[in-house]
Amino acid sequence: MTAHLKGREQALEAFGWTGAKAEWIALVCLHSGVFTRAQLSARLGIDRWKAYRFVRELTDRGVAAEETFARRKVCRVFARPVYRALGAEHVRHRKTASEEVLMRRLLSLDYVIEHADLPWLPTEDEKVAAFEALGIERALLPVRVYQGAGRETRRYFPVKLPVALDADRAVFVYADPGHGTATALRSWGAAHRRLWRALGERGRAVEVVAVACRHRETRRARRVMRGWAEGSGPRESGPRPREEIPRIERAIRGEDDALVEELGGLQGCLLRIVELKNRRRSASPAGTIGGFAAWRSSRFPGGGF
Repeated sequence: MTAHLKGREQALEAFGWTGAKAEWIALVCLHSGVFTRAQLSARLGIDRWKAYRFVRELTDRGVAAEETFARRKVCRVFARPVYRALGAEHVRHRKTASEEVLMRRLLSLDYVIEHADLPWLPTEDEKVAAFEALGIERALLPVRVYQGAGRETRRYFPVKLPVALDADRAVFVYADPGHGTATALRSWGAAHRRLWRALGERGRAVEVVAVACRHRETRRARRVMRGWAEGSGPRESGPRPREEIPRIERAIRGEDDALVEELGGLQGCLLRIVELKNRRRSASPAGTIGGFAAWRSSRFPGGGF
């Protein structure tokens, strides 16, 4: 169920953790840095008392701290040696953060542990490497540039939300910590739009999942994501590029001689494909994603802290 860890949890044997406990620590460190006792109990199938004892073990050993935010206890794994062992020494999950960021991380982890069989790309380096392997250049990836000490640092996928990728599709997760508007979601989508289009051009279906605590956030996210899937603004007449291009390609392979003749032969077909691709690149967000879903966490029913 945690194949995407690629055996990294075995590096935690040096700390005395094996099996399910090692997998749990690895999942937390790579995906969020924080967790609640309820999440731990659900994932490991243990009762509240055993969850308390495990958290107490972590805090007593000085690798984690349990902090309270508005009556909610959150355990944060901060020990640098643990992250180093997992190959994620410099990930910011180990740092303290605002309540908004903490909730976003908890929701991200909640979705991952309920869908642990997906081929997640836990770290920035893994995400970048996976998309570069598909021939997608870094210029198309979401990025944030930080200035400091006379140089700039580029951080790709800076919001650090879950991404999964296999031979057929890519899944992008957005966690809404309880924003009052869809501004942050729209901004996140805009930062990913060129990547989503590049994936579509390479035959990967793109699915976006919005994770939230309350129905109002999931309803709002569905409206926004529906716009990404169906497009906004005036529609062009005639077939959509994403449907017409494969049809022409099949015709070129000999499956529709009438269409080849209608378009003026092979050269006409190729010119039409170029025209349709140019239209797709310059269009509004229509078709940038192939599917979407909204997932509501049951472990944070009140939303926020």
